[in-house]
Amino acid sequence: MLSRRMTQKIAAPPLLNRELGILEFNRRVLAQAADDAVPLLERLRFLTIVSSNLDEFFEIRVAGLREQIRLGVADPEPDGMTPRETFAVVTREARALIADQYRLLNEVLLPRLAEAGVRFLRRDAWSAAQRAWLHDYFTRELLPVLTPIGLDPAHPFPRVFNKSLNLIVELEGRDAFGRSSRVAIVQAPRVLPRVIRLPPGVADGECEFVFLSSVLHAHVDELFAGMSVRGVYQFRVTRNSDLFVDEEEIKNLRIALQGELLQRHFGDAVRLEVVDQCSPAMVDFLLLQFGLDEQDLYRVDGPVNLYRLREVLSQVERPDLRYPPFTPSVPAALEMGDDDLFQTIARQDILLHHPFQSFTPVLDFIRASATDPRVLAIKQTVYRTGADSELMQILIGAARAGKEVTVIVELLARFDEEANLSWAAKLEEVGAHVVYGVVGHKTHAKMALIVRREPGPDGPVLRRYAHLGTGNYHTATARQYTDFGLLTANEDICRDVNDVFKQLTGLGKASRLRHVWQSPFTLHKRVVEAIRNEAKNAQAGRPARIVAKMNALLEPAIIAELYAAAQAGVKIDLIVRAVCALQPGVPGLSDNIRVRSIVGRFLEHTRVFLFHNDGAEDVWLSSADWMDRNFFRRIELCFPVLDRKLKRRVIREGLRPYLEDNSQAWVMEAAGGYRRLTPGRGRPRTAQEELLDLLSATR
Repeated sequence: MLSRRMTQKIAAPPLLNRELGILEFNRRVLAQAADDAVPLLERLRFLTIVSSNLDEFFEIRVAGLREQIRLGVADPEPDGMTPRETFAVVTREARALIADQYRLLNEVLLPRLAEAGVRFLRRDAWSAAQRAWLHDYFTRELLPVLTPIGLDPAHPFPRVFNKSLNLIVELEGRDAFGRSSRVAIVQAPRVLPRVIRLPPGVADGECEFVFLSSVLHAHVDELFAGMSVRGVYQFRVTRNSDLFVDEEEIKNLRIALQGELLQRHFGDAVRLEVVDQCSPAMVDFLLLQFGLDEQDLYRVDGPVNLYRLREVLSQVERPDLRYPPFTPSVPAALEMGDDDLFQTIARQDILLHHPFQSFTPVLDFIRASATDPRVLAIKQTVYRTGADSELMQILIGAARAGKEVTVIVELLARFDEEANLSWAAKLEEVGAHVVYGVVGHKTHAKMALIVRREPGPDGPVLRRYAHLGTGNYHTATARQYTDFGLLTANEDICRDVNDVFKQLTGLGKASRLRHVWQSPFTLHKRVVEAIRNEAKNAQAGRPARIVAKMNALLEPAIIAELYAAAQAGVKIDLIVRAVCALQPGVPGLSDNIRVRSIVGRFLEHTRVFLFHNDGAEDVWLSSADWMDRNFFRRIELCFPVLDRKLKRRVIREGLRPYLEDNSQAWVMEAAGGYRRLTPGRGRPRTAQEELLDLLSATR
């Protein structure tokens, strides 16, 4: 039984600020871009990842803070800060991070890339031949699609798309109609590339690029014949992109979402980015147009959208500037070739560890189900799968072939709504049953269920097969994210998965599941029970240990239980990739808790929970992080690894290397900062590289 002192701590655990935790994570990502040991083009990729992450940070988190301030919310959050206080600190930290990002680009990456033969040419460095070619490019490719807008009473300030590239132009003189507007806006169409590669014969080197903004800047005077251009400045506005759909009022979620998506590009402005040489008059004018203040202004020394530098990565064929390629392996059980896939799964559970092992067996599982005459039904959840998804094409083919196909499509998967709407429509066209989950709860569980009629001793029987995973059914991210997947024919687990599908497609009370923990019903409760069980064992003098790997740790009650367990003597190791609100190493509170973050070549995405349980070593894989939304506002699954060999594999591959990493590991300090580990005199240990050596076929 927990002491009274522990119970009091559970009521109000000390927590760290979520927004600052997100910025801390992006500092760790930026450190990869600054790391000389990382190949140059990969360093550029990490730089663009920071930009993409910050865009979403402003679109969602900062937008939410601004909305709370607008509504007058003054109550402090669990970390003790009010929304206004958080906004002030976040603005300061974000500004510093962005300044470091551009400094790294201009002072390190661009010069190093130039030395390696990948050059980004400024306008003052163009040769005569390059100027001629770029002028022709402007006339041929850009001019026909540009629509310059001179601002006057008949031409008000245009609607500016979220995160789009725009130029504000200061003018002097009168046009053909005698108008004397001093300001014009040029919007770069979204279909145009932001980085233009010079062709052979024009480029002086192997790989030379010019920014679209530079080409527009150089030729903008041709858009305003007879007028004098006094200044040309890039700008970009970031808008609130969090969709609002009142699920209690709407009658058709799909139709309501389609209407809301049209407005996403024009939500309230939350950030204005301008080039640092933009004149004060134009800055003030833009801030006024977007309803922003000086605190929302970010002056940058370079392109206003660094994410679009990602276009370069696919155009430069320089393996020496990239990570070495690798070939994911396939588990030996699937390479035998003697049995069909279903016989193999029926004989043994199969664990897949992506990206070190191939995602192809998952596609093969669904593909075999689509063509096997014995398969009667396929049930699948879809959260993120991509606009060009082989998996969805297979499901469409299965429905056309007469299979009973049921797909739970989560329409509110942030920034994947349009792709999911499109797939939902295509599935319905071929007769698949499409369900949009449960009102008020996103379907985030990753699961597929196959029902197959097979011969039995007393006649045909129906047998179920399932795939459960920690990551999405997305072939591209399966090469970039670390995740576990399990193919199983275990009757109890398959029955649990079937019961969850029944909940999602029908009506009725939640079933009592045999092995699987499910949110919003049992997951939080079971995790609390498992933590308390470790605390009880520690108080009884028995060994007690918790190792948990996840993307984020924010839920206050779980954090309170971890504090209490640590005080009871439980040794706790947390591997949290991004945001952690728990404070480790606080004397008398969390001495027994260590938190580390791994940032490397692949995005760490696995959720693995190990509870010692008096020597049983219970291992769980999950689609859920330990966050409020995952426990209470989503459909999530947490499933056990029952096979002893596979359990040992998860510990050996999914936990131990990350606890021993001394090269890409960052150790969290009590105040919320992170310190990167170095091998020192010891042997360098890098979890992801060791797993590539252990599991990939390229070894």
